[in-house]
Amino acid sequence: MITHCISTYNNLDYLKLAIKSVRKNSYYKDAPFVIHAENCTDGTDEWLKENGKKYDLEYYIDKNSIPLGIGGGMNFCADKTKTKFINFLHSDFYVSKDWDLKLLETHKKYKNKAWIFSQRIQPNIFNEQSRAGTLIVPLNEFGGYYDDFNEDYFLEYAEALSNSNDFEINLGEGVSGLILKEDWDYIGGNDPLFAPASWDDKDIFLRSLLKDIDLVLTTTSVVWHFGARGSHRLEENDGQTDQRQIEAEKRNQQKWLTKWNKYPTFDNNGMIQKDNMSIINSYKDTYK
Repeated sequence: MITHCISTYNNLDYLKLAIKSVRKNSYYKDAPFVIHAENCTDGTDEWLKENGKKYDLEYYIDKNSIPLGIGGGMNFCADKTKTKFINFLHSDFYVSKDWDLKLLETHKKYKNKAWIFSQRIQPNIFNEQSRAGTLIVPLNEFGGYYDDFNEDYFLEYAEALSNSNDFEINLGEGVSGLILKEDWDYIGGNDPLFAPASWDDKDIFLRSLLKDIDLVLTTTSVVWHFGARGSHRLEENDGQTDQRQIEAEKRNQQKWLTKWNKYPTFDNNGMIQKDNMSIINSYKDTYK
């Protein structure tokens, strides 16, 4: 019914936790699991070869001179999916008990096409405030890193949070969520224009809304998010965002304007708005 998908780049210590949690805490523990590892030099390739059978992983090791990035990795994994649903995860997630079942149960509520996301709990890495769909907690609450994360405490807390909340927010969260494979194909996947990272989530969410696919975050499904460790690479850069991410954000902002002809607008929850937006240029027409 579901295929879990992760695209990863040099994030092994967190990837191990993510895979472990999916196999341990999911309702569908034996669901197909596709891993896309791109240009990794931190031992990810070797670890997958050694542990792929243990965790029943279908993994692909890519060495691309032009990186696919996070969005392209999602496309790659989706193309390998043979089940009815795709369930995208970050490589720095840790999932709670029955998180996948809660996503499916929420999807059933929507007669129209829908993309369903989990509520997140996240350590205060970036000096943020809690926002719709994401609960920001102190670094010492559950631990802010792979080697001090308190799994048992998180699972206990997440179950209590899930049981005490049951509502939805119109909100999408990047590189994640449960969606029908046919709906993913209908949207057309991520635009390679935005590889390797940044603005691709805004783009695919806007295109989803323009095709009348609801973006819904449910409070009943809870995941821990270590805070963009796979893209910002904080452990490698003394707590600072990686230069690749900084440069991609600058480039892709301009690419967004070329494609859409205006900046996006957002509601009070941070949800992108589709009002008065239409695609001006396609990737193939604009960037050769």
